[in-house]
Amino acid sequence: MAAIRETVEPDHIIQCVVSEFPCRVLWSEGRPCLEYQREEDLKVITAYVEVNFGVDLLDVFFTAVESLPA
Repeated sequence: MAAIRETVEPDHIIQCVVSEFPCRVLWSEGRPCLEYQREEDLKVITAYVEVNFGVDLLDVFFTAVESLPA
């Protein structure tokens, strides 16, 4: 039998991601977009969201984009 997980609000997941990783949230037409530093960071963030919250990263964020170099 599959385990039932409690639903977590996307805003809570976003707060957790931003506090744990070197990233930020951009907003496009009221939807959150993840801006990450490196491709490796995106892989770690994706795994973190899946393991800790049981959802796909793109179920929380509209899109994910790599930061432009300064």
